[in-house]
Amino acid sequence: MGKLTGLGRLLIAVTFFTCGFFVNIAQLFLHIFVKPFDKRLCRSLMYYLTYSFYCILVCVAEWYAGSSVRVYIDPEDEKKYFAKEHGLLLMNHTYEIDWLTAWMVTDKFGNLGNTKAYAKKMLRYVPILGWVWWMAEFIFLDRNFDKDKIVIKEQLKVVFSYPDPVWLLLNAEGTRYTAAKHELSVKFAQERGLPVLKHHLIPRTKGFTTSLPTLRGICPAIYDINLAFKRDAKVKPSMLSQLNGETVEPYMYIRRVPLSDVPEDEKEAAAWMQEFFMEKDRIIDSFHETGSFFKTSGVKEVPMKMYKPRLATLLNFIGWATVCVSCILYYMITSFIAGNWVGFFAVISVLALFYGLMEHAVNASKISKSSSYGAKQAAK
Repeated sequence: MGKLTGLGRLLIAVTFFTCGFFVNIAQLFLHIFVKPFDKRLCRSLMYYLTYSFYCILVCVAEWYAGSSVRVYIDPEDEKKYFAKEHGLLLMNHTYEIDWLTAWMVTDKFGNLGNTKAYAKKMLRYVPILGWVWWMAEFIFLDRNFDKDKIVIKEQLKVVFSYPDPVWLLLNAEGTRYTAAKHELSVKFAQERGLPVLKHHLIPRTKGFTTSLPTLRGICPAIYDINLAFKRDAKVKPSMLSQLNGETVEPYMYIRRVPLSDVPEDEKEAAAWMQEFFMEKDRIIDSFHETGSFFKTSGVKEVPMKMYKPRLATLLNFIGWATVCVSCILYYMITSFIAGNWVGFFAVISVLALFYGLMEHAVNASKISKSSSYGAKQAAK
């Protein structure tokens, strides 16, 4: 794969952004001409648009880089509940590609197109990806509680009114884990008598407790996702490694927790969240110390399962790539023959732009470039 890195990344960039552009147009069409008359139909069709877009990077990870997730999961719960009900996802926010591993497993469960998240409001203005999320009705927050509590209440009702099961991701830590943020998080916990976590930041409970009253009755369960990579892995888990065709090995333990297990009182629910993250911390610690999520965590062991890549993701990528490459080559060749140098170099410029956008996105996904929000909040 290394010899094809430059060409492969260009093909991925062109396919990803071209697909996203046409998905944006189709989403806009649905919002203008379908949603006012039939919201259910609009949201059903929206699933296939977002699925087609997300599939591009799932295909890159699985078919191009050869990565696959080792999932530890209760077989009975998977058969009875997974992707058959609405769910709130709680996931550790530690790695550059934690979101991509979540896409990979939700693709196997059959609800990738209906996977949504709480996200920073500024992200909805990011061309293509941000617009896809905006029109797919993600929950965008200002990080201003007085404004956000209203948005959360209203938008949760929208998200969980979808005809098919929706999984909504909440990164309760608020920002991606870094050593600097963890140091401040430990200091914050010690000063306030909160449990000190080794592998997580102290969870911010406000968003969780604010969501609970609305969630009850429309979202029956929490899906706790614990993601880890071996520390001695030869390939770093990053978007760059996937675009370079390098294989990574994610390990994931997923468990279902009925929402009824969470206390209704706000303070008790906040305390429950703190205790829950203590258990999550033990799970990750057990993995890093013993190679197993279960040996020292006190959590019941469940079997490991590896899912084969779905042919649909490969066919989706091939379809978009074929259309993109065919159109580009046709226009370049006809422009060259006709002496249309403006058109010819315009295509070259667009290709360079797509490649540059991909490089920028990869750079922005690096842990070193993550938001300083957690550090600032802890410092305050």
